[in-house]
Amino acid sequence: MMFCEQCEQTASGNGCHQWGACGKSPEINAVQDLLVYCLRGLASVTIKARELGISCHEADIFTGEALFATMTNVNFHRKRFTTYIKRCIDIRENLKTAVKNNSNETIEWLGISNYQPNFSDSLSLQGQEKSLTFVESETKNVDIFSLKLTVLYGIKGAASYNFHAQELGQEDENVYSFIQEALAAIDRHNLSLNDWVNLALKVGEANLKAMELLDKGHTNRYGHPTPTKVPLNPKKGKAILVSGHDIKQLAALLEQTQNKDINIYTHGELLPAHGYPLLKEKYPHFYGHYGTAWQNQTKDFANFPGAIVVTTNCLMPPHENYEDKLFTLGPVGYPEINYLPYQDNSSPDFSTVIEKALEMPGFTIEENPREVMVGFAHNTVLNVADQVIEAVQQGKIRHFFLVGGCDGAKPGRTYYTEFVEKVPEDCIVLTLACGKFRFFDKQLGEIGNLPRLMDVGQCNDAYSAIKIALGLANAFNVTVNELPLSMILSWYEQKAVAVLLTLLYLGIKDIRLGPTLPAFITPNVFKLLSETYNLQPITTPDQDLAACLG
Repeated sequence: MMFCEQCEQTASGNGCHQWGACGKSPEINAVQDLLVYCLRGLASVTIKARELGISCHEADIFTGEALFATMTNVNFHRKRFTTYIKRCIDIRENLKTAVKNNSNETIEWLGISNYQPNFSDSLSLQGQEKSLTFVESETKNVDIFSLKLTVLYGIKGAASYNFHAQELGQEDENVYSFIQEALAAIDRHNLSLNDWVNLALKVGEANLKAMELLDKGHTNRYGHPTPTKVPLNPKKGKAILVSGHDIKQLAALLEQTQNKDINIYTHGELLPAHGYPLLKEKYPHFYGHYGTAWQNQTKDFANFPGAIVVTTNCLMPPHENYEDKLFTLGPVGYPEINYLPYQDNSSPDFSTVIEKALEMPGFTIEENPREVMVGFAHNTVLNVADQVIEAVQQGKIRHFFLVGGCDGAKPGRTYYTEFVEKVPEDCIVLTLACGKFRFFDKQLGEIGNLPRLMDVGQCNDAYSAIKIALGLANAFNVTVNELPLSMILSWYEQKAVAVLLTLLYLGIKDIRLGPTLPAFITPNVFKLLSETYNLQPITTPDQDLAACLG
């Protein structure tokens, strides 16, 4: 048995009990719960160590990667989680020793910070006993429990963005510190409902900083994205497909495949990488995009005639017909799938991927040319803010819609395709994350010199969308909530939870969320969010469009 409700595809909209809709087994779910329990114990020790001026950098980085690994569709490998748990305990005990050596007081650690897993016994059974859902099952306040889960899932999302920022040399002690404080708070029983609401909003604040750091890491290293046409048709030649979100590891692969006569394609959330000037200028073999969103990967990966690298979520349990050409790295894992460990310079050796690509046939037939545009991040859009303002003032642009977020396989997501198709011709659609694959190749035309469909980037580029909204609000001398802007968001996993909390932290109202509401949000908590922020579920495209354009 298991219970998991952290993603949008939970069974019957309530939770997965027999097997995860993502493909996660009850055993993996329990071991992930045990790792999170151990991380909560590490957090209390880390907080005390930080108070004493002891370096917690190893604990901070490890916590981010380990939380990332427990997110939906990231890691299904039990042995990898055993390794994470052992390392967590080692880091915790070393920090305890450092605290003892640097303090004159006797420290009484919480029981959770003394917990020792029995590695000779079933970690899955131990994980079931330490599951937050199991431990809190007798709680008298389901709304507080709901907010605890919201904080935990939001922290997982924020930690994943922070993980990528740290990879690129961008770090902030305050983000690390807050992640540890939030993890430790989960085991506090003296916090009120309002305390938990405020903590959830602080998750949004920390996530905003993490996304800002990641944006800085990307743009400092690869330049600001610029409008770029990306081929969707393959061309003849050997090929490697890169999926996920990790642009640093994509860049490392591009570097190692120079002059190898191999074309590199992106898949899923890596599509916006084509907009970074230093990548497209330096690597002529960085060719195009193949496939669509993550839930179609079993078909996309099976048909791709080359090697495939998955750098982050979302990984689906692979089929036998392509698992031999599939490679993972970083926090991503699946049993018996090729894993590429990092080297000292924090990038894998891709030689086995290159060998596999050269063994395979590659593309032998070229298809008719098709392409999409990417690169409409905050720097690009705000550089033409004067044109946008003029178009609004002249009545050429009536409204902006941000339609994006996570895609998924659950029924109901055709809403987003239909919504975009019905957006009036005097409106502009901004989009981001893999939700755009419902409509990313539609030709919506232009308003003046401005495309009506603008790809802002990955899910972490929600920071770009926020920057655009704040920049336009400043230019019009109004608040964001007074802009002719509506946010129509889709969610699937914990990164989306973190982004939603960021938008609420910024006080942004009237967000429409779908295709279903999170199972871990109780009716009372949603009522509170609805009354405070007018957060509301999507209805029908026609009804929502009419309300937005009111």
